[in-house]
Amino acid sequence: MITTSAPNRVTLDASLNAELSTLREQHLERVLRCVGRRHGAVVETESGPAVDFSSNDYLGLASDPRLRDAAARAALDHGGGAGGSRLISGHGPEHDALEADVAAFFEADSALTFSSGYAANVGAIPALATRDDAIFADALNHASLIDGCRLSRATVHVYPHADTAALESLLARHRAQARRALIVTDGVFSMDGDRAPVADIVDLARRFDAWTYLDDAHAVGVIGDRGRGTASAAGLHGDVDVTIGTFGKSFGAAGAFIYGSSTLRHFLLNRARSFVFSTGVPPAQAAACRTGLGVAAAEPWRRDRVRENAATLRALLVAAGVDVLGAGDAHILPIVVGDAARVVRIGRSLADAGFLVGAVRPPTVPDGGSRLRVTVSAAHTSEQLAGVAGALVHALAS
Repeated sequence: MITTSAPNRVTLDASLNAELSTLREQHLERVLRCVGRRHGAVVETESGPAVDFSSNDYLGLASDPRLRDAAARAALDHGGGAGGSRLISGHGPEHDALEADVAAFFEADSALTFSSGYAANVGAIPALATRDDAIFADALNHASLIDGCRLSRATVHVYPHADTAALESLLARHRAQARRALIVTDGVFSMDGDRAPVADIVDLARRFDAWTYLDDAHAVGVIGDRGRGTASAAGLHGDVDVTIGTFGKSFGAAGAFIYGSSTLRHFLLNRARSFVFSTGVPPAQAAACRTGLGVAAAEPWRRDRVRENAATLRALLVAAGVDVLGAGDAHILPIVVGDAARVVRIGRSLADAGFLVGAVRPPTVPDGGSRLRVTVSAAHTSEQLAGVAGALVHALAS
């Protein structure tokens, strides 16, 4: 059979290159930066060593030899991969042990692990809410929460960030028309450094017969009693219906978990598509996660250190006249720059000075809201904190 091309056919690459050119002109193009071996807060880059103030390694566990050794032992014992989805043949003793440890850490009935926080949210939300239901979501929720809400096919009502009066109004107007209602929010908002008003949200959920769904990825391990997160910090541990956390931030490894009732776990392992249809995480990864969780529990000084470091850096910046968003001891310190081109230039200047700082642009943040996202770790030294503060002040003034 002879085929002919349309006379004005645009090739895939030509179309994609045109879009990439637009991103480039708007200073929104992203590229990978190769980061090598990590030594505490110092990483190896193509330009030499740099102090990392951009990662989510809040407790400084990503390079801890105990996690490395646990992963190596598990790989030797169990191999490099799980071999299948966990509902077929990919579930093993390391998965069982990890989920038991998560449940114990958070004093929950049960837990279920996922390959990533993104996978957890795009699997769990559509399992819990469907076409006849309503979701009430914070306007600044993470992309994975937004996508999970979209995939659910539920009616989604978005309330202004942390505005519980607006949330109450939406619940009063729309709750009665829905079979189920789910209030979805981040615990700590990763681009603003602030916390959800969990106490008010739990109260509204009780009043309006709704369920609470809290993504605590940037909180667990750092805030709350023994690092149990945002609800714990509000004195409401155990009062949230569904809580999501990750191992790839405070706990130094990779993957995610959901904890709650044993019924919730059993329901999600049957209905969360990202769990059902994904290969289980490698046993070595599960072993590293268990070790990171154990170290975080056994070494509370890490939580104290990251909060102290955050307060120190914030004080240095504020004293120099820098406007920093977030709570006083928040381990995420956003500095709004506004212009995408300028935030990219500042990020490069900081990298040249030996400091990696996140230069965040749309669509991760709203248009005109480009910012430096400075993250603090328990691994940072006082000299490194002073160094990045000086570099930030200099770069912002240029």
